[in-house]
Amino acid sequence: MYWLYLVLAGLFECGFTTCLALSDGLKKPGWAVAFVLLSIVSFGLLTLAAQKIPLGTAYAVWTGIGAFGTATIGIIWFQDPATFWRLFFLTGLVACLVGLKLVSPDHE
Repeated sequence: MYWLYLVLAGLFECGFTTCLALSDGLKKPGWAVAFVLLSIVSFGLLTLAAQKIPLGTAYAVWTGIGAFGTATIGIIWFQDPATFWRLFFLTGLVACLVGLKLVSPDHE
């Protein structure tokens, strides 16, 4: 269950970073409010996950999901470049996240 909290926290991180971009420097109130709310949910879920998952692992996975997801959103919706090397290293990031899950002690 705690790994589910962690994955959801990472997905909400993708949401709040996207809202941050859409808020135009927090000048668009709707997107700014969405940024704050999604941030609170993301940090809340990270806090729950860190109760049973080692903090370093939880933080690394949370930021990794957020980084991968935000980069993917940038490529798909904001026309960020999708070069071979960007995709190569994003794939490597996913491999590292899976590796952290596989070697993490099960505290549940």
